[in-house]
Amino acid sequence: MTPIPDCVVCGGTVAPDGRCWECGAAQPAFRAHVELTADGGAAGVSDRGRRRDINADAMVLSGTGSWTVGVVCDGVSMSPRSERAARVAAETGANAVVAGLMAGALPEDALADAAVRAGRAVAALAASVDAAPACTYVAGIAGPEGVWSAWIGDSRAYWLPDRGPGKRMSEDDTGEHGALAAWLGADAGPPVARIRSYRPGGAGCLLLCTDGLTRGLPDPDGLRAVLTRGRSGAVAGGGLLGGARALVDHALDAGGHDNITALLIPAGAAGG
Repeated sequence: MTPIPDCVVCGGTVAPDGRCWECGAAQPAFRAHVELTADGGAAGVSDRGRRRDINADAMVLSGTGSWTVGVVCDGVSMSPRSERAARVAAETGANAVVAGLMAGALPEDALADAAVRAGRAVAALAASVDAAPACTYVAGIAGPEGVWSAWIGDSRAYWLPDRGPGKRMSEDDTGEHGALAAWLGADAGPPVARIRSYRPGGAGCLLLCTDGLTRGLPDPDGLRAVLTRGRSGAVAGGGLLGGARALVDHALDAGGHDNITALLIPAGAAGG
């Protein structure tokens, strides 16, 4: 059994969300670096970055049959317990997408319903509208008929082919001066995800990521170049896990000002 760590500030007990029960301090080592892999080659990496006390990003990989499902969420930094909001939204959203696909729903309908369920789960965390945990949300499905993305906020989805130019599959929900215009939380409007689909002409992968990555590397061709080096590089480990590591490392090398998450799902002919 893994021992429960002591708080680095007061020596108290650390809660499952990475904060101290007694003083509420964020624990720097909690989920500082997380890596995920799944059958079929999908992989993700999430890192706290160099400037944040805690990693408030969350990612989930799941699937059913020939479908692979991923969700990435980014806790809104000005909200309380934003890391909890991100984890709840990612887990709820991924479970709901898989359940919808298993029940025979179209990918678009499964994604739309899952975003609503994730929004309700995050809203339920709020002590009040003035103390409401919040996060952004992006989900993706890769299957034999194509790829789909759904998003609320400024976490993004990209199609990155093995050959040829990449394609951005989401549009940021931002307003004047880049301020966030949509998110999940009790202080937000009803969650309505925007959804986009794409039928690839060849192999590639669906990238789901937070703005800790795209703030310094926003264009799909730049992302694809870093991914390609990582997939083939012995140091990074190769494959999509190597690609995700390379993307996160690129953001860290650029300063790592925010939490960084990159989740990659293979798709298309001979995908993986």
